[in-house]
Amino acid sequence: MARPLLTATFWLDTLERTIRTAAQALLGALTASQVALDELDWQLVGLTVGTACILSVLMAIVASGIGEPGTASVLNPAPPDTLRGGAVDE
Repeated sequence: MARPLLTATFWLDTLERTIRTAAQALLGALTASQVALDELDWQLVGLTVGTACILSVLMAIVASGIGEPGTASVLNPAPPDTLRGGAVDE
């Protein structure tokens, strides 16, 4: 099996998570600032978004050795029967 950090699935998963994190950090910074867009300190907003993205990538790298192999997830996938709420046959 390939090492998780060397798979395309891992990096695509990480990219998706990082883009989502950037959008959330941007919206959070814009909402928290409560100023007009032309008065906003865009350098600070960029620093906030950039820091959030770096932390997202680092968390994905750490998670690669914990959760589902080959992904950036900390969690292992639940068995299909658990997701439907049904009983698991043994």
